[in-house]
Amino acid sequence: MDFADLLNLLCAVPGDYQIRFMTSHPKDASHKLIDTIAAQPHLCKHLHLPVQCGSDELLKRMNRHYTIGQYLELIEYARKKVPHHLLQRYHRGLPGETEEDFQGTLELVKKVGYMQLFTFIYPKRTGTKAAEMPDPTPRAEKTDRMTRLLKVQDEIAMDLVRQQVGQTVRVLVEGYGRSDGTLSGRFGQQSD
Repeated sequence: MDFADLLNLLCAVPGDYQIRFMTSHPKDASHKLIDTIAAQPHLCKHLHLPVQCGSDELLKRMNRHYTIGQYLELIEYARKKVPHHLLQRYHRGLPGETEEDFQGTLELVKKVGYMQLFTFIYPKRTGTKAAEMPDPTPRAEKTDRMTRLLKVQDEIAMDLVRQQVGQTVRVLVEGYGRSDGTLSGRFGQQSD
């Protein structure tokens, strides 16, 4: 049994509910998983597919088991089956990241057009391959790259949000919003 099979079993339970899961690693996300998300009414129609960066060289050095080409093929398939709601996680300031590597990340973000990015400066974790790598990039440069990435993402997200104006969607409310009288939530559920 794989994860898609488990999701299908969970969706067989009767009732009015939505299942939302996070973080499918690109090497583990399959066409079968994407087909399951598309087919099951109880599954939120989103895919959180962390790619880390837009550089094949950095992905290899970070011990990832996929390339940008393979990632984009998976994204293309997901777009056909589940047209929107892609989420992404990026680590900024990976050890040894060059400006050229960063430009590859910016291009990937523009090409895919994520609804949301989760970004943070890469933390050194003892025992990982990255912790042993030299890291000559100053923190100020890493911070600048993150700021530039988020500026591009903000433009993409605002365009995607504008496309939602006038639509009615089901939302999973998670709490109060930042402004009085508003709520904060996630959408990606089936429309009513």
